[in-house]
Amino acid sequence: MTAIALDRPRAVAERAPFVEGLFFATVFTVTFAKLQWEVAGTMSFSDVVTFFFIIAFVVYRVERFDGRFARAAAVTLAFFVAFLLVYLVGWFNLETSESLAQWTKGMIKFLLHFLFLIAGVALIARRGLRFYWLTLAAFVGGLAANGAYGLAQLAVAETSGANLDEAWLQPITGGASQINIFGAIEGSFVYRVNALTGDPNHLGIEVAAGILLLLPIYLRLERGHRLRVPLALLLVFLTIVDLATLSRSGLLGLGCGFLVLAVPYRRVLLRPQFLIPLGVLLAGLAVFVAQRAQFFTEVLNSRLSTEGRSADTHFIVYSFIPDVLAQNPLFGLGLNTFSVYYEFQTGKTNFGPHSFYVASFVEYGLVGTLLFAAFIVYLFRRAGLTRRIGRSLAAAGDPLAARIRPLGWGLTAALVSTMVSNVFYLTMSFYYFYVLALLMIAAPAALAHDLAERR
Repeated sequence: MTAIALDRPRAVAERAPFVEGLFFATVFTVTFAKLQWEVAGTMSFSDVVTFFFIIAFVVYRVERFDGRFARAAAVTLAFFVAFLLVYLVGWFNLETSESLAQWTKGMIKFLLHFLFLIAGVALIARRGLRFYWLTLAAFVGGLAANGAYGLAQLAVAETSGANLDEAWLQPITGGASQINIFGAIEGSFVYRVNALTGDPNHLGIEVAAGILLLLPIYLRLERGHRLRVPLALLLVFLTIVDLATLSRSGLLGLGCGFLVLAVPYRRVLLRPQFLIPLGVLLAGLAVFVAQRAQFFTEVLNSRLSTEGRSADTHFIVYSFIPDVLAQNPLFGLGLNTFSVYYEFQTGKTNFGPHSFYVASFVEYGLVGTLLFAAFIVYLFRRAGLTRRIGRSLAAAGDPLAARIRPLGWGLTAALVSTMVSNVFYLTMSFYYFYVLALLMIAAPAALAHDLAERR
């Protein structure tokens, strides 16, 4: 319990509805990448809300001469400073105006995301566990809303061939977007749901994290609990959305995260609470697939294939690492500059590295990669601390343990899923990852707040 004491905030602040409203709006919309405008670069809705949240948070603290932070927020601030120094040193490796433009865009995103993370941890530490659960609900609710739009997008495309984005999003954003078209089989398009994200793989990886966050909490709900049926339905719904993305990276991450949960929940997974929703899901999928068996067989074979240009691209980018490290081994080519390097090598413009780990070595070098590895270790330690607190509560006979230990396991599985998915894709620099980090860092701090109030 020493760690709890260290995380305990020294004061309980009064409510700040405006600050909290902006915070929840940010968390809810972090996966809505299509809600963006080309104003002085690309500006998303969540970026705008984040900016106002940070300003409101700072003003709120300054007005009260309140500079106190929980230990978790202070450690997060230290990581922010370290990353900032690495990225600023990388600025000296920029060689073209295009690289400078990309570095500037990346730096703006980094500042918004990490400052949000620091302020969010500080806010949750002051508000406690109930506020934490509301934060988790806002994040999952945003994923569910995103998924609902995605299935509507798919239904419109399948039934009429129309573009739902054209009717609903383009009048708001002024930019062109549509559901992803993977190809065609026997004259029928193969659609991949991307919803409000920029890519079906992004949606698949993000939804997988949400599923793994909720699953252990659902499995430990008592019989007759009012959330048991709604969570079961939500998990089935999110799984359908994940499958509709046809994302290999998303499903790979989901499978690896599930293996993490299968160890502590191996007995629970054999109970009706898990088997009944799973059976309903599989039966529904079987009926749906049977209506177009040949079509779905070809789709499955194409997605399982590791041959072709798409698969080759995911592996080829790893060959760039030795060349870049030979040029700038310590700090890389500069934040967010992989597309410039890739254009120089292949002639293709605005092309991502298709792997977060490739991006890390290429853009941040060995120093930046080791720093990010330390940050990941810190996240795992925070999730581990949440589980340990849960065990301590269980040993003391506290019913809160039935929520805290599953939360710790869900956070661990979600991070494992995201890390595995990013071997062949790039989402750990996206905004949702910072919300996932927020949930991992802030959980013990929120517990410290509530346990301190009990005394």
